[in-house]
This record gives sequence, C-alpha cells and structure tokens, in this order.
Amino acid sequence: MLDTTPLTRAVDHFADRLRAAPQSRLQRGAAAEALGLARELALRAQRLEDPSGEAWEMPDAGMFAAADQITVAAHDLAVVLKDEGELAEAVGLVAEAQKRAGV
Repeated sequence: MLDTTPLTRAVDHFADRLRAAPQSRLQRGAAAEALGLARELALRAQRLEDPSGEAWEMPDAGMFAAADQITVAAHDLAVVLKDEGELAEAVGLVAEAQKRAGV
C-alpha cells in the first residue's frame, strides 16, 4: 500500500494556512487558487477511479470553504493513487498552488 502521508501533510498545511488567512487575502486570489487545486485533484481522482466515466467539476462553495474543498479532494485522491510518481506529482501541485496563493 502506498504511503500518501506527504500528500495529506502538504494539503493539511495549505488548508490550515487558508483558514488562518485574512478575508482580504482570500479575496485577492488565495481562495480561487485553492478551488482550482481542489478541482484538479478531484479530476485526477475521478480519472484514476473510473477512466471512462464522465467527469464532474467540484462546485464553487465560496471562499471560506476552499480549505475544506482541497482537503476533501486530496484525501479522495490519496485513496486511489497507485504509485510514487502520481504521489509526487500531486504533492507538487499542492506546493505550487500554495505558493501562487501566497499563504
């Protein structure tokens, strides 16, 4: 079984930073960046679970839900990751999004 701790730690850290960020930072793009990440992670999980299935897009639940959305999407992805390469790529996506979000 693949140890997905690096992914869950990275996303939990990003989520904590989002929860601690002022509303102005969320409005300036941090929440949008997090939503984009959540959507990408959810899409990757969907593709791994059912490559031929119809993809759905995670809805925008508002800037104050962004931290929860990335957490849910990352934990869903962690369950279906198959190898270290996929894991490293997911961790990289989280790190890049957090950097762009500025939190």
